[in-house]
Amino acid sequence: MIPYGKQSIDKKDIESVVQALKSDYLTQGPIVNIFEKNFSEFCDAKYSVATNSASSSLIIACKALNVKKGDYVWTSAITFVASSNCALHCGAKIDFIDIDSKSYNICPSKLKSKLIKSRKNGTLPKVIIVVHLAGNPCDMKKLYKLSKEFGFKIIEDASHAIGSYYNEDPIGSCKYSDISVFSFHPVKIMTTGEGGMCTTNDISIYNSMKRLTSHGVTRDPNEMTEVPHGPWYYQQIDLGYNFRMTEIRAALGINQLKKVKKFTKKRNIIAKRYDELLKDLPIKKQFVNSKCFSSYHLYIIRIPNKKNYSRNNIFERFHSQGIFVNLHYIPIYKQPYYYKRYKFDLNYFQESEKYYKEAISIPIFPDLSFKDQKKIVNVLLKPIGHQTIF
Repeated sequence: MIPYGKQSIDKKDIESVVQALKSDYLTQGPIVNIFEKNFSEFCDAKYSVATNSASSSLIIACKALNVKKGDYVWTSAITFVASSNCALHCGAKIDFIDIDSKSYNICPSKLKSKLIKSRKNGTLPKVIIVVHLAGNPCDMKKLYKLSKEFGFKIIEDASHAIGSYYNEDPIGSCKYSDISVFSFHPVKIMTTGEGGMCTTNDISIYNSMKRLTSHGVTRDPNEMTEVPHGPWYYQQIDLGYNFRMTEIRAALGINQLKKVKKFTKKRNIIAKRYDELLKDLPIKKQFVNSKCFSSYHLYIIRIPNKKNYSRNNIFERFHSQGIFVNLHYIPIYKQPYYYKRYKFDLNYFQESEKYYKEAISIPIFPDLSFKDQKKIVNVLLKPIGHQTIF
């Protein structure tokens, strides 16, 4: 079996977890703070807040930007549902932006057209959640310029993009955004089992997110609304959650973070091998700007549907041979929860519709061998009956 993605765990990772298990604290100890500090340094951001998942991170990011009932939040049509669910958890209204035909990220020109139309009818978004799909950085300068022109905040959903760079800036530096969100799910670039992280350069946003991860409670007298009753005193000043990361996960994260550059280097080597192996086939591949660096969380190919085969046929063929390809993602507006509650103009999502009909994510992870890569590509070369696919 070849999965589309998997974690890379070594002896030092295991030792770090065992050491945390033997410590005095399993949660709310010093290790999470160390992980947050190290992550800030890695991303060149001022502050980081660790959580139990990227989904939780997206919720507190929206809350920290005061997203509430009646507000509008927009995100990419091609992303996981967590990128939009976070807005609904805040009571906001959601809408989606069509993708660029080459990068598969939010299309800046289509976004601008949608913003102009929304300004006329008073439905401009308070926040736009931009998604670095597969680790491929969005065109952040263009998006940042639009944010200043139309007055919205930016959250980067960087769940795929640990170790990616936009020009010379690491994703997570928040140079062109208010908050960046990362995922440590096992199939991502690095893992803590499950977990997430928010980065920001704004101290008030940081303080808000930090409180929201722990019930909205503070022990800082400077944040309290009345004089402490005594040294034991804590005060709830927000309606928060228990989204904390444990010491065990943070211990694994500290060690995994040290290997991110090695992981992304290996992923780029594998991606270049795929480029070479697939170069003579009529397959579309994701465009990555030469000035940027993708972490290659995913390697996405697009297979045009023809009379003698379809993407679905090829998907099933992969699975029948123990190669577990996947699809990232079903457009969110196609999910029953969404289309039964909201009205979307499906004519607007032309590129997202084309993408959904053609896209497959083929396996990529640091330990994927060249032999297995050739086996994966041979599935595309092997004839169906007496006829080749391409």
